[in-house]
Amino acid sequence: MQKYDYLIVGAGLFGSVFAHEATKAGKKCLVIDKRAHAGGNVYCENVDGINVHKYGAHIFHTNDKTIWDYVNQFAEFNNYVNSPVSISKGKLYNLPFNMNTFYQLWGTKTPEEAKSIIENQINEYGYKNPKNLEEQALSLIGKDVYETLIKEYTEKQWGKKATELPAFIIKRLPVRYTFDNNYFNDKYQGIPIGGYNKIIEGLLKGIEVKTNIDFFKDKVALSALSEKIVFTGKIDEFYDYKYGNLEYRSLRFENTRLEKENHQGNAVVNYNDDHVPYTRIIEHKHFEFGKQKHTIITKEFPEQWTKEKEAYYPINNDDNQNKYQQYKALTSKESNTIFGGRLAEYKYYDMHQIIASALQKVKKELN
Repeated sequence: MQKYDYLIVGAGLFGSVFAHEATKAGKKCLVIDKRAHAGGNVYCENVDGINVHKYGAHIFHTNDKTIWDYVNQFAEFNNYVNSPVSISKGKLYNLPFNMNTFYQLWGTKTPEEAKSIIENQINEYGYKNPKNLEEQALSLIGKDVYETLIKEYTEKQWGKKATELPAFIIKRLPVRYTFDNNYFNDKYQGIPIGGYNKIIEGLLKGIEVKTNIDFFKDKVALSALSEKIVFTGKIDEFYDYKYGNLEYRSLRFENTRLEKENHQGNAVVNYNDDHVPYTRIIEHKHFEFGKQKHTIITKEFPEQWTKEKEAYYPINNDDNQNKYQQYKALTSKESNTIFGGRLAEYKYYDMHQIIASALQKVKKELN
């Protein structure tokens, strides 16, 4: 017997926004998640007074005032600006690539000097029709930046040589000829004071949520509870891997409490060198300007994905995209299931994009 208008599979941002808006419109929702908590990958765990981003660093940024106003209903944001640094061969470099980076590489002091070096290197090492990531990078930024700050980091991240990765992964690279270390160009940026859980709690207030529920272990009974399903999990799993499984990269996180106030002086430090097994260290207190006497750091290790691990980054090469399109074609036949989010759409979304997508789909559904 149907008890709900919507069964929402996944309590991440997409599912939570959909549930919030549907509930406001008078619909009855049940939200389930196989994890022990709501919030998906934006979930924060308060450890000794520090909000630890449990599934990797999340920095909210957008140019869309509507989306900014939407999240500010649920939490006040601080003025954190993401300005990561990168370590390569024992030296520190600013990101994204800007005049500070070029000074650190070459000692250049003017945009003209930096542009001249980059253009000369593109002419010498670039390709007219790049066939892989390495050729694409050399054609966009030249040899020095590529070999110092891109090659080894990218190969660690994806578990493949840069010559084996498709060129489209870096269709463009942010290059600034100003002394500006702000990673994002977006007008609105920050971290919710008190962590992302405040936003999730606000979205799901008054809505029935059940955690530790695996949809696929009781799919028939759970599906019978509602008129419609909002599915945010892996689309290939929904269709029992009919066309084979889609590929992802996974991550492993290693947290350490340190008995000192400040470990690295920045929230995000990348480690380029291939002999270092992790890609970056996150020091969480710096997201919220913490004054604690201790600190907590997280080392982020990219890993080969298996079905037992969390899927973080879709590997959008031609084979996977073709497979996804086959699965997507099946969704058009689903009259009572709405698919949304990073896993269901096999697409890497930033947080503001997930929220915008959920708002658009729930509006279409309710109208």
